[in-house]
Amino acid sequence: MNYLAVYITCEPGVAELLIAELSVYQFDTFQETDTGIIACCNASHYKEKEVREILKRYSVKDTSLKTELIPDQNWNETWEKNFEEVVIADQVRIRAPFHSPDHNRDHEIIINPKMSFGTGHHETTSLMIEQQLSIDHKGKVVIDIGAGTGVLAIMAAKLGATNIIATDIDEWCISSCTENFELNEVQGTILKGSVREIRLNAMADIVLANINKNILLDELPEYAKMVESGGHLLLSGFYVNDIRDIRACAENLGLRLETDRSKNNWAVLVFIKPSL
Repeated sequence: MNYLAVYITCEPGVAELLIAELSVYQFDTFQETDTGIIACCNASHYKEKEVREILKRYSVKDTSLKTELIPDQNWNETWEKNFEEVVIADQVRIRAPFHSPDHNRDHEIIINPKMSFGTGHHETTSLMIEQQLSIDHKGKVVIDIGAGTGVLAIMAAKLGATNIIATDIDEWCISSCTENFELNEVQGTILKGSVREIRLNAMADIVLANINKNILLDELPEYAKMVESGGHLLLSGFYVNDIRDIRACAENLGLRLETDRSKNNWAVLVFIKPSL
């Protein structure tokens, strides 16, 4: 599978807005640069017309857009070469297989750093893991929606969850998640498709969704159905300015906000489903 790197020249203030917009259109990795952003996606998913329409909304000139086809193997070599370990809340170390083990942390997660979102470097992933650390996972059922690399599902297993379901719509993410489950000796079910396509009938004590605002708002009714009474729903992948809309949607579904945190303008919300 080939990936496409889309180089966009824009002002720093516009870069974050473009990332939020483009994340809806099958782009799964972003990198901010001194001149703008680099957005990457499966080459077969690229829709140039839609990207140019987004650029117009933010007055970004067409000439600022350049693309480069990146063969799968070469991209992975570059990705791995630049991958650095991550430490979250001084408790969780996320490393690649080529890093040496370190037993000084409470938890160590091994992620093979390919194109899937969720290596711990992004604020939303670290925000989600920080909140997971504060919730009892022992013996719990956990569903990770839009799992990417599977890092949140693996964190759940490290915290004692015994029944784990991970989902994603992208075949690349399913492959990456499967590989990372094996690297971390995690037992779980990995399913391809959206929550509506899969039609999950399972109920969970903890539901995790680190996606983006538009998908969260669309799928929140499905998430609310999955959460057991007294269970938790953790949401991230959106900006602080989006908290009000997502909170209102969740509360209309009977969920109660327990925690909200932010980092560099990215947010995480933790809801609880009141017991009947």
